[in-house]
Amino acid sequence: MNRRIGAFVALAVILAALFVGFGFWQLRRLQERRVYVAALRARLGEQVLPFEQLPDTSSFRRAIVTGTPDHDNEIVFTGRSRNGSPGVYVLTPVRRAGSDTAVVVIRGWVYAPDAATVDLARWSEARTNFTGYVAAFPRSAPPPAGAWGATRRVRALSAEGVRRMMPYPVAGMYLVSQDSAPSTAPARLGPPALDNGPHLSYAIQWFSFATIALAGAAVVVTRAMKPRGVGATGA
Repeated sequence: MNRRIGAFVALAVILAALFVGFGFWQLRRLQERRVYVAALRARLGEQVLPFEQLPDTSSFRRAIVTGTPDHDNEIVFTGRSRNGSPGVYVLTPVRRAGSDTAVVVIRGWVYAPDAATVDLARWSEARTNFTGYVAAFPRSAPPPAGAWGATRRVRALSAEGVRRMMPYPVAGMYLVSQDSAPSTAPARLGPPALDNGPHLSYAIQWFSFATIALAGAAVVVTRAMKPRGVGATGA
């Protein structure tokens, strides 16, 4: 076996080992995802609590927010699709009695051809309580700037960005409404994803790449070790 073939085989083995490592990493991610989903299911299965009674680590707990929706200070969360259609989410601050801190409620999705512009007056709701699950505002998303902030639209959700657009304090947790809604209300969002994600399929792909690398090296070595045929001689 010459040096070129030896180098090829060595590279194939190194790549196979790397691919196997990636495969086991994805299996670990799968296990972590399963633990996370189990905890999420447990939280979503607990009784509904008033927002004020939620513990500090309350993400994905079911809660109810009671108060007055402030439709004048609503925010449009742009670029949200639903079943392949463009649209926006409607974020409504709810003012609670006895508290100066509002709770932002994602009331749902509204169709918008440009995924940015919607007539919010058409989607007001005359209700004083919203039930759903809570989640913490992301911290890494940039705040709105320029014309986007002036038109009360955001392209990324963040606590800082929302607070800059409100004339009063806003809680660090928001509520995703899952109440039944009439046709004149935004379409409610579904529950958070409770699947295992793509980790198992990714692991299978990495193990397949490792198998292909080793199989290719074996084919090359097998062909190199075969004796060359003796050519026919002329009469």
